[in-house]
Amino acid sequence: MLNVLKAILYGIVEGITEWLPISSTGHMILLNEILKMDVSEEFWEVFLVVIQLGAILAVMVIYFDRLWPFGLRGRPGGKRRGRRQGGIIVKPEVIGLWVLILIACVPAAVIGLLFDDVFDALFYNAICVSIALIVFGIGFIVIENVNRRKKPKIFSLEEIDLKTALIIGLFQVLAAVFPGTSRSGATILGALLLGVKREIAAEFTFFLAVPVMFGASLLKVVKFIHGGAHFTGAEVSLLAVGMIVAFAVSLLVIRFFLSYIRKHDFRVFGWYRIALGLLMLLIFGIRGIIAWINS
Repeated sequence: MLNVLKAILYGIVEGITEWLPISSTGHMILLNEILKMDVSEEFWEVFLVVIQLGAILAVMVIYFDRLWPFGLRGRPGGKRRGRRQGGIIVKPEVIGLWVLILIACVPAAVIGLLFDDVFDALFYNAICVSIALIVFGIGFIVIENVNRRKKPKIFSLEEIDLKTALIIGLFQVLAAVFPGTSRSGATILGALLLGVKREIAAEFTFFLAVPVMFGASLLKVVKFIHGGAHFTGAEVSLLAVGMIVAFAVSLLVIRFFLSYIRKHDFRVFGWYRIALGLLMLLIFGIRGIIAWINS
């Protein structure tokens, strides 16, 4: 039961931090130091990634009409249950959007498949995450100050071309390499530098998360099973609880975030990232000193 309560808390944190450019990884590491789950290290690594599927499903629900490439063609007459019946149609504009999304995800997918274990071993630690939080927090503040008097050049998803999508995807690689960068933070920064309007940058970032998180979750599960492990009933329950909570919280956070950035810029998130990074350095620095004294 205690683990279930912890899974609920992790789901809340994931649902909030996945969509705000403040690094869900940084918050999960910090939370894990304060409130560890009583699970194996192998399952913990899977839990951290797969729990994000709940947040991704929230995007699919909110933007279903814009992401689902099929619809019904209306036909005069022949009404049934209040809806005109017709054949299934394919929405070319949605297909085009998915092409851009998948192309933008190619760089991160290639890097992740080839070097996932290497980057985890090198950079998945409190110090590297803290530094990434601070560096990209400064980046948000600097870019917003530079762009303060500049007008956006791209005002809709339809205006994002292949080149723009690919460059935004390259920024996503930074998050794949350096935990704590924040996937949404990196792609939003890239989009802002390219002149994309804030709301559109956020929405495109949401859409990029769908294939990336599905792919990352599948990779972690395959590695978990391939390594000889298997999910127990309790572990499956923890994953389900975390995902459901992350889904519910994400529904609220996504709508709040879009409403917020229509009137405000991203500098507040930059300052928050810097404060969190410094806090993490302080906590782990003190812990290191205590361990050194005790040794």
